[in-house]
Amino acid sequence: MFTKTHIYLFFIILLLPLSFNSCSQEKELKPIRYIGNYNKDFNDLNDLHLSAAHKIGIQPVADRDEAEHMKKQLKEIKSCKYYEVDELTHSIPFVVPEAEALVNKISKNFADSLKSLNAPHYKILITSVTRTKDDVRRLGQRNVNASLNSAHMYGTTVDISWRRFIKDSKSKTDLTEDQLKKVLAAVLRDLRKEDLCYVKHERKQACFHITAK
Repeated sequence: MFTKTHIYLFFIILLLPLSFNSCSQEKELKPIRYIGNYNKDFNDLNDLHLSAAHKIGIQPVADRDEAEHMKKQLKEIKSCKYYEVDELTHSIPFVVPEAEALVNKISKNFADSLKSLNAPHYKILITSVTRTKDDVRRLGQRNVNASLNSAHMYGTTVDISWRRFIKDSKSKTDLTEDQLKKVLAAVLRDLRKEDLCYVKHERKQACFHITAK
């Protein structure tokens, strides 16, 4: 003979699969579009980056030893839930406060944009930060296009890859490099319109070269 308890348990067992399915089901990814041209939208040349760097940046330092004495004036950027700092061979992860605030804003806006698109969480990858004069000289030996008068020497400038992103989600959905680049570009274009930064689309280095204002 069935009691009320038996009936109650029967309905719980019956509804359990539906509950698990609704929790595990991922939301449909919204279309990811970018209307514009990367080279035209992000074509701030070196003189503009330098003008901002001269206003809010530090004085360029000769080498890593001299840079140690400047760290008290700078903010260290470390890998976190919103961005990763790549293995830096020709720069150090210290920037002026304005640049740190900009990196935080870019990375958080990128995460918010992905969330609004029902996309999995990815982190941006910072590939270059502040360079000493010695870093610039050594980089010039490897890359003929590297500028000897770089905004990177003032602690105001970072490079963010548009080719490499770090997936930080268990979602089965994967975004392509092109989709992620579109999301990042939309974020940078908005911040550039807000007059918060200068941005150059670097094709050979596969990064956005960004200077805080």
